[in-house]
Amino acid sequence: MANLKSLVKDTAIYGLSSIVGRFLNYLLVPLYTHYMPKASGDYGVSTNIYAYTALILVLLTFGMETTLFRFANDERHKPDTVFSTVMAVVGSLTLVFLLLIFGFITPISNSLGYAEHPDYLLMMAVVVALDALQAIPFSYLRFQKRPIRFASLKMLFIVLNIGLNVLYFVWLGKTSVFYVFFINLLCTGFITFFFIPGLFSIKWQFDGKLLKQMLGYSWPILVLGIAGILNQVADKIIFPLVYPDEAEANVQLGIYGSCVKIAMIMAMITQAFRYAYEPIVFAKSKDADKTEYYASAMKYFLIFTLLAFLCVVGWMPILQHIIGEEYREGLGVVPIVMAAEIMMGVYFNLSFWYKLIDKTIYGAWFSLAGCLVLFAVNIIFIPKYGYWACAWGGVAGYGTAMVLSYIVGQIKNPIPYPMKDIVFYVIKTFAAFCVMYWAQNNLSEWASLTVCTLLILAFIGNIIKCDLPLSSLPVIGKKFRKTK
Repeated sequence: MANLKSLVKDTAIYGLSSIVGRFLNYLLVPLYTHYMPKASGDYGVSTNIYAYTALILVLLTFGMETTLFRFANDERHKPDTVFSTVMAVVGSLTLVFLLLIFGFITPISNSLGYAEHPDYLLMMAVVVALDALQAIPFSYLRFQKRPIRFASLKMLFIVLNIGLNVLYFVWLGKTSVFYVFFINLLCTGFITFFFIPGLFSIKWQFDGKLLKQMLGYSWPILVLGIAGILNQVADKIIFPLVYPDEAEANVQLGIYGSCVKIAMIMAMITQAFRYAYEPIVFAKSKDADKTEYYASAMKYFLIFTLLAFLCVVGWMPILQHIIGEEYREGLGVVPIVMAAEIMMGVYFNLSFWYKLIDKTIYGAWFSLAGCLVLFAVNIIFIPKYGYWACAWGGVAGYGTAMVLSYIVGQIKNPIPYPMKDIVFYVIKTFAAFCVMYWAQNNLSEWASLTVCTLLILAFIGNIIKCDLPLSSLPVIGKKFRKTK
């Protein structure tokens, strides 16, 4: 119970930086979709290049974030030595990456369709390199259980980023996508300086023998990470390459990319949960009640992501104003993308069975299978169905990885997940979604909002009645128990 309370507390702190940060970043979506007209395709360019940078970041970090937790929690290794060795790996990969980009920028920009704007790629190359270098100190903060420091730096980046975007786009009238990348570069560089003092307090010691063990552990995680991030961004990379109308490709990708931002609340919740959950899982791996803990964590994760799903769907008439009016034609993909994100979160929860027994190769195979399914759906159906194929491709890809991980996991390292409760919540969510969909298509806006809100409150009431009684909550629980 103490570990579960720690999980809730840390998730709240990490979630505050993640959810509040993403919410503030949402303010950039109406900014961009207002100042970058749909016809310009600039928002599509931004969506495409950020997809590439997300993939490159996984390559540069090389699975070392999870590897750091695994080996730093091993009493045979000093945490500072683990950190130093990990930084040496990531630093070396980052240096090689930058040399290749700056040395071959012309053929690279030509092949990606940015022959006239190699500066976009150069700026984002530096950004992703700095992000990779920051990822390890950020992970070390999580290992040291310093969520406040972690959240503060994340929030500082976001506030600075938003402030500069408002300055450039609103006050100075700089509306080119160039400034999106330029501002990101400025903010990322600024945050990097905050890690420098901490690096001097580390006792640096490279361990070649430890590195060999780390690489054996991390390379399957790298494959898993590549497949995982491709599940998230491959559609945005593939889209301009297979969409039949080359001139219209970035316009359609801009519509999809802006609407997907609304669905990213699932990614926020999953990310916040991951930041808190990952260190605890490895620390708790020797406890007798670990399987019960993992099963409970899965159940509550799913409950609250399903609640978030209903909130987004039910309040879509309000949330749609996040994006510019001319981009809203793609809002129908939001529930589909959110369903895919929930599957990704479940898959993440399922992944610990093979991480804890050092069989990360299983994760690589599961993710690759999901990735192949996603690629097939996108390549086959984008030419005919456009960004709708992107949304369903995510469901197919994550669904494949999730099912494979569950089936094999229950054979290799079974965990007693409360499947009856989980299925029941999924059914209730689907039923509520169907009613919401009907209300939004047959009632006035205010009437449909009322119906949707009542359904959300009923869902919350069911959670409180069945799985989270008020007496179990901090602060509220004390008052509740006093009144009884």
